[in-house]
Amino acid sequence: MIKLVVGLGNPGQKYQQTRHNVGFLFLDAMFGELAGDWIQDARFDGLVSSCQINGAKIHLLKPTTFMNRSGYSVGKLARYYKLSIDEVLVVHDELDFDVGVARLKKEGGHAGHNGLRDIISHLGASDFYRLRIGIGRPQTGKSVADYVLSCPANKEVELLRQVFSFCEGPVRQMLMGHYEKAMSELNALNLVN
Repeated sequence: MIKLVVGLGNPGQKYQQTRHNVGFLFLDAMFGELAGDWIQDARFDGLVSSCQINGAKIHLLKPTTFMNRSGYSVGKLARYYKLSIDEVLVVHDELDFDVGVARLKKEGGHAGHNGLRDIISHLGASDFYRLRIGIGRPQTGKSVADYVLSCPANKEVELLRQVFSFCEGPVRQMLMGHYEKAMSELNALNLVN
């Protein structure tokens, strides 16, 4: 069962609503009413909270190390609670999917995502679960860094809200150990067409 849900993003007001902070935004949307307060915990270099789902405690983490060093925070918390790699779900932005698309998978590479690259490095493995939430790509010739660190248009924000809402059911299924059902439901999601 999943015992740690990590949302990836960058700390600070400047980045709060940017595309790169989709992981933080998802945690707020899904666990906002279930979780306790978010506490800055120096042991894990992140904002931490927790909730109970079907009697099981779920740890929630927003690394405050900035995206490129997310693994430092994730690794510290996973080791502290003695979590195995398959008890970790990482929620992150995905350039290769349009806004309105989300996919759930287990293992794989980092595909150029520096947050994932650092997590793989610090966990020493890549076979954790990932919830990949589409943010689309910038126009040809435009900077990827500028794109991911900018705020989405209003239409995209609404699509992201719909994605977050749709993802809640499958993610709950995952947290209860129903991985195949969760993947089947979530991997059918495409709000673009």
